Amino acid sequence: MLDRLTQPLDFHGAALLLRAERMRLLASNIANADTPNYKARDFDFRAALSQATGVQGGSAMIAAAGDATRDLPATKTNDAHLPAVGGGGFAPTMQYRTSLQTALDANTVDLDVERANFAENTVRYEAGLRFINGQIRTMLTAINGQ
Repeated sequence: MLDRLTQPLDFHGAALLLRAERMRLLASNIANADTPNYKARDFDFRAALSQATGVQGGSAMIAAAGDATRDLPATKTNDAHLPAVGGGGFAPTMQYRTSLQTALDANTVDLDVERANFAENTVRYEAGLRFINGQIRTMLTAINGQ
């Protein structure tokens, strides 16, 4: 029964985890903008979300959530462990960003691109939080009968 209440939130929870990971990665790129030989990294959000949730890439939910990951199998080492539900055991496949301009120090970070991606990711993260909050309020209203 509890699965039916939390199932609509699993997709958006996985999206928030990936958004947080992408925010960490973009912040690392920005912090290393002056580091010689640093290679900017990112991942394909759409592909990562598709693999994390098991929803195919053409889904409207993935298109609405935004932009490569592999599923890491959860293993039960004890019969008392709960089964893994809803994607907490996934990690995106990191890729190197191609440089738009060559730099003398071989650094591939473009601050304008990184800041724009960071701002967009932040807005989408907040939108995901607002959606989850709205879903929870709707469920509470239905439970309370108001």
